Amino acid sequence: PELASRQAVFLMVGVATAAIVTVIPPRLLRSLSWVSLVVSVALLIFVLLPFVPKSLVTPRNGARAWINLGAADFQPSELAKIAFILCTAQWFALQGPPRTLAALAVPAGLAAGLVGLIVLEPDLGSALLFGPTFLAMTVVAGVRMRFVWIALVSAALLAPVAYLGVLKPYQRARIDAITAQIRGDDRYESSIGFQGWRAMRLVGAGGVLGNDKERARALVEFNKLPEEHNDMIFAVIACRFGLLGASAVLACHGLFALGAVLLAMMARDGFTRLVAVGIGALLFAQMTVNIGMTIGLLPITGVTLPFTSYGGSSLLSCWILTGVLFGIGIRPPMGGEKDPFDA
Repeated sequence: PELASRQAVFLMVGVATAAIVTVIPPRLLRSLSWVSLVVSVALLIFVLLPFVPKSLVTPRNGARAWINLGAADFQPSELAKIAFILCTAQWFALQGPPRTLAALAVPAGLAAGLVGLIVLEPDLGSALLFGPTFLAMTVVAGVRMRFVWIALVSAALLAPVAYLGVLKPYQRARIDAITAQIRGDDRYESSIGFQGWRAMRLVGAGGVLGNDKERARALVEFNKLPEEHNDMIFAVIACRFGLLGASAVLACHGLFALGAVLLAMMARDGFTRLVAVGIGALLFAQMTVNIGMTIGLLPITGVTLPFTSYGGSSLLSCWILTGVLFGIGIRPPMGGEKDPFDA
């Protein structure tokens, strides 16, 4: 009841913030994009400073990713995602389609800088979401597809290097656990793979139609699923409402992404088109990663389910992005860009 009450408050704050953001014209958003970036970088650096009191930055599971505001905690990486979308859209809108590698240098450097700061927290899950968001925005902006394939192939070739030389031991263990889990090897079930195995069992226990309230609660409590209200909320939904409920969650996120794409198709200026694409890609990627790690297809990375997982920062971020989409949709195109990205 306490978590539900707090989440209800977060929801009201999020909806109210979305309503405020909706009235902000896109031209003002463009002006605020770089301001939001500076604030995001400053806050990301702030949480990493070792001399900051623990009363302000309290490590959780070894990560320094939250700032204690008293009534609630704030996660700077959520603001960084919004700033990244706005600044990338602003850059491409002013510069035109990125037809050369040099034209990609600034936005790619921006993404790398933000990802680097977030990885240092460490928060690998949030950092991974920048990749598909950046990819979707650059494709819509008109990047040459050979650059996309070069980037994808390079990432695939560098993955083993990152696994051995960049990831921390517990992060490598999570990848080992999910690999074993996919093979049906249960050697990690009682250790690093405990959360993943428990989540999969709860998803399977839901069947097609789910369980009644008391049985679902008993199943969740008996399985001792960690973070059942946060990262693993999809497993609880599947256990309670079954395949039908899980499909409804997927459908809602799919409709949100489709709405963002349709809005981008109707846009007549580069900035709003890329912002809409970035928002749709970010939240759809976040949903995919969260559900993927819940059903045993992806490693556990601590990514929340948009609009659903408990937490003020994530919920507020989702509603701010929703407000931005509504603000774009209710206004006429701005015009004045170098290229409207007709491709």
